[in-house]
Amino acid sequence: MADPHVKSEVKEEKSEGIFAGLNRDTFDHSDPSEYMEKFKKGISPQLVAHISKDKDEPEWMLHQRMKAYEYFTRIPLPDWGPSLEKLDFDEICFFAKAADKKGGYDSWDKVPAYIKNTFDRLGIPEAEKQVLAGVGAQYESEVIYHSIEKELEEQGVLFLDMDVAVEKHPELVQKYFMKCVPANDHKFAALHGAVWSGGTFLYVPKGVKVEKPLQAYFRMNAMNMGQFEHTLIIIDDGAEAHYIEGCSAPKYGSNALHAGCVEVFVGKGAKFRYSSVENWSKDTYNLNTKRAIIEEGGIMEWVGGNMGSGVTMLYPCSILKGRNSRADHLGIAFANAGQTQDTGAKIFHLGENTSSRIVMKSISKGGGKSIYRGDLRIVKTAKNAISQVECDALILDPISVSDTYPNIKVDNNSATVNHEARVGRLNEEDIFYLTSRGIPVAQAEAMIVNGFINPIVRELPLEYAVEMNRLIELEMENL
Repeated sequence: MADPHVKSEVKEEKSEGIFAGLNRDTFDHSDPSEYMEKFKKGISPQLVAHISKDKDEPEWMLHQRMKAYEYFTRIPLPDWGPSLEKLDFDEICFFAKAADKKGGYDSWDKVPAYIKNTFDRLGIPEAEKQVLAGVGAQYESEVIYHSIEKELEEQGVLFLDMDVAVEKHPELVQKYFMKCVPANDHKFAALHGAVWSGGTFLYVPKGVKVEKPLQAYFRMNAMNMGQFEHTLIIIDDGAEAHYIEGCSAPKYGSNALHAGCVEVFVGKGAKFRYSSVENWSKDTYNLNTKRAIIEEGGIMEWVGGNMGSGVTMLYPCSILKGRNSRADHLGIAFANAGQTQDTGAKIFHLGENTSSRIVMKSISKGGGKSIYRGDLRIVKTAKNAISQVECDALILDPISVSDTYPNIKVDNNSATVNHEARVGRLNEEDIFYLTSRGIPVAQAEAMIVNGFINPIVRELPLEYAVEMNRLIELEMENL
């Protein structure tokens, strides 16, 4: 049972936090989108070539895009997981710009007023002032604002719009771009490789430790929009950083598509944390791909919350390449009415003395479906590998569903693997205990749920933990 005193402390922080005013309208509002009249729906080789030309990309990037499009036309939709039969590529707009400013503006005051107002509602400028070392903000297919603290620039940290990185650091980008997630990996990696636009490039030099988090926020606005940002992160030997990703979109009652890609390279003895709070609308298919390669002694941490989307398929992957490397995967998924949250983790142990931990929690309500899908592999070379997997599911009513599909393959007898899975409902005795002390039923239920997810939420920076708790409360309304 959750400690009521813990909950009251969170509420005190929340009353003063930058996310205190979050409500459903914060995410579901939309701006005028007359700019969409210039952009067509559907995908074609001509569109792929147009995107590359619009960005004035080098020839090697155009070649990669066209090769990826070729893969996209040949690779079928996945024949496992949630149904994607209602996803109509001909009804998606794959590229649209609301503001024509390559690399984004360097001041919030220069951002077009209606776009700036959207990010103001989401608390992004205020978050930058209070807790962030740098911010990127993407609206539709283009980054519209980007900044980084001058001190980090002087230390050689690169935090750029991905389009700008291709222009200014082509050799570094070409060395790593889609080397972690190749375009022929699956249909949506191929689609991404063809039409990607915007995103983040982060390079942290050897030995540099970035103390405050860096953040990117991705916003879709128009109906039937697709967003395909590319995030490329290189944490050199002995370096450290923390990156936060947020995202949202309004609800129209018509499908939208998010198929971003995240590639992370963690050097020897480096440490990196990737946190995300994904709150796309229930119109959205969230078919994201996230993967990291970790070298000797490196540490990779994934912390994620999936709240929105009608259908989510997301399984952050860690490839433990170097000896003594480690990966931690912590995640929450909340499936409400009409939602399927198919989430989990993939971990591949390749080096000796590698270790991993997966802690996944899911909540199902209103007929929603939460699925944990895991893929853990320990190969012959991975001597003395250790892995622990914990899956906890909370079902809030008789019509909701929770499933677990773990795939564990161990090819080395020296490995130690532990897998636990639990499922339950709200405990009536806990609710009675709280209500007998004057706490309303709805608040008692929310307190228990917050206690359930607390091991994950507490790993987020304070302001984002508050945001996650607020999003959970919104989902818990009318339980």
